[in-house]
Amino acid sequence: MQDSPALIILLAVLAIFFSSAIAWYLSRRLGNRKLANAEEFAKKIIAEAEKEAAIKKKEARLEAKDEWLKAKASFDGEMQSKRGEISKVEKRVVDKEHDLNRKLGSLSDREVKIQEKEKVTASRERGVENRETELERLISDQNVQLEKISGMSAEEAKQILIENMTGKAKIEAAALAKEIKDNAERNAEREAKDIIIQAIYRCAADHTVESTVSVVNLPSDEMKGRIIGREGRNIRSFETATGIDVIVDDTPEAVILSGYDPIRREIARMALGKLVADGRIHPTRIEEVVAAAEKDMDVIIREAGEQASFDTGIHGLNSEVLKLLGKLKFRSSYGQNVLNHSCEVAMLAGIMASELKLDPATAKRAGLLHDIGKAIDRETEGTHTQIGARLLRKYNENAVIINAVESHHGDVPQETPYPVLVQAADAISGSRPGARREPLESYVKRLENLEELADGFKGVAKAYAIQAGREVRVIVECDRMDDLASSMLASDIATKIEGEMEYPGQIKVTVIREMRTVEYAK
Repeated sequence: MQDSPALIILLAVLAIFFSSAIAWYLSRRLGNRKLANAEEFAKKIIAEAEKEAAIKKKEARLEAKDEWLKAKASFDGEMQSKRGEISKVEKRVVDKEHDLNRKLGSLSDREVKIQEKEKVTASRERGVENRETELERLISDQNVQLEKISGMSAEEAKQILIENMTGKAKIEAAALAKEIKDNAERNAEREAKDIIIQAIYRCAADHTVESTVSVVNLPSDEMKGRIIGREGRNIRSFETATGIDVIVDDTPEAVILSGYDPIRREIARMALGKLVADGRIHPTRIEEVVAAAEKDMDVIIREAGEQASFDTGIHGLNSEVLKLLGKLKFRSSYGQNVLNHSCEVAMLAGIMASELKLDPATAKRAGLLHDIGKAIDRETEGTHTQIGARLLRKYNENAVIINAVESHHGDVPQETPYPVLVQAADAISGSRPGARREPLESYVKRLENLEELADGFKGVAKAYAIQAGREVRVIVECDRMDDLASSMLASDIATKIEGEMEYPGQIKVTVIREMRTVEYAK
C-alpha cells in the first residue's frame, strides 16, 4: 500500500507521455496532409496562371500583328499617294522642260535674226557716218564762203539771228498769249466768279486760332504750391506723364501748359483740370488721371472725326481714317484749324462740282481728306500730300480721291477735274480775310520780298505790294516797254513768284504803263 502513490504518479506520467506522443504524431500527420494539399493547390494556381499568361501572350501577339498590318496598310496608302504626286510633279517638270526647249529654240532663231539685223544696222550706220562726214565738210565749206561774203564770223551771224528770232518770237508769243488770255477771261471769268461766290455764300464755318500754350485757371494761388508738390515732385511727375511743360509764374490764379504737340497739350489740360477739381495731387494720382484723360481724348478724337463726316455728308470712311480726321481738330495751319478748314474745302468743292455737273460726293470726299496727312506729319517723313496718299492707299480709298489728295499742291499730275476743284477750294478757304494769321515780322518780310522780286525785272520803275500782300502793282517805264511787253512782264513776274515764294492763296500781278505829256502855255 506504500508503493501505490508512486505507482499512480508513474502511471500518470506515462499516460501523459503517451498522450503527448500520440498528439504529436497526429498533428504532424495532419500538417503533412495540409502541406500536400497546399502544394497541390499552388501547383494548380501556377498551371492556370501559366495557361492564362500563354493566352494573353497569344492575344498580345495577335493585336500587335493587327496594328502592324494597319500601319503597313496606311503606309502603303501614303506611299501610293506620294508616288501619284511625284508622278504628277515629274509630268509637270517634263512638260516645262519641253516648253523651255521650245522657247530656247525660238530664242535661238530670234538671236540669229537679231545678229543679221545688227549686221545690216552696222552697215547702215557706217554709211550714215560717211554721209554725215561729207555733209559736215560741205557745210563747213559753205560757212567759210558765207563768212567771206558777209564779212562776219558764223558765231556773230548766229547771235544776230538768235536775237532777231527771239525778239520776234517774244512779241508774237506775247500777242498770242494776250489774245488767248482775253478770250478765256471773257468766256470764263463771269462763270467762275459766279461759281466761287455761290460756293462761298453757301459755306460758312467757324475757325479757332490755335497756339502752343494752354492756360488752366485755378481756384486760388494756393493751388500752385500743391501742383508743384514737395521739392517739385508733383510737377515733375506731371511733366513726365504728359510730355508737356508746366509754367508756374506770377500770373494770378493760373498756370500755363506749353508744348508743341496740341493733342498732348489738350490731354495735359484735361488732366490738370481734373486734379485741381479733385484736390488730391500726388504722383500716383497724377498717373491715374493722365491715363484716364488719354482714354477720354481717344473718344473725343473719334467723335470729332465722326461729326466731321456727318456734317459734310460723307459716309463709308474707314474707322482709322475717322480717327485721323479727329486728330486734325487739334492741328492748325497759319492759325487756321485744319479740321474746320477741311470741312470748308469739302463744302466748297462739292458746291463747285454741282455747278460744273460733276459728282459732288466725290469732290466733297476729296476735299475732306485733302489734308489728312497733316494728322501724322510730325510722326513720319514726307510732305503731307505724300503721307495722305500713302494712308489712303493703305485703307483702300478710291484712286480718284488719292490723286486729288496727292496733287492738290501740284506735286504730281492731276488726272481728273476733282484735284483742280480741291486746289481752288483750298485756296479760297485759306485766302479769305480772317482765315489765317502769320507773325508780323514774317508778314512784313514777305511784302518786302514781293516788292524786291518785282523790282528786279528790267523796265520796272517801282513796285508796290498792296492788299496785305495779295496783289503787287508794278509801274513800268513807258519809253522802254510797250503794251505787249507789259503783258509779258506780268506773266514773267507771276511765274517767278510761284517758283520762288511761299504764300497762302494767290497773288494778283498788275502792270501799269502810262505816258504823260506836259506842256506849259506862256
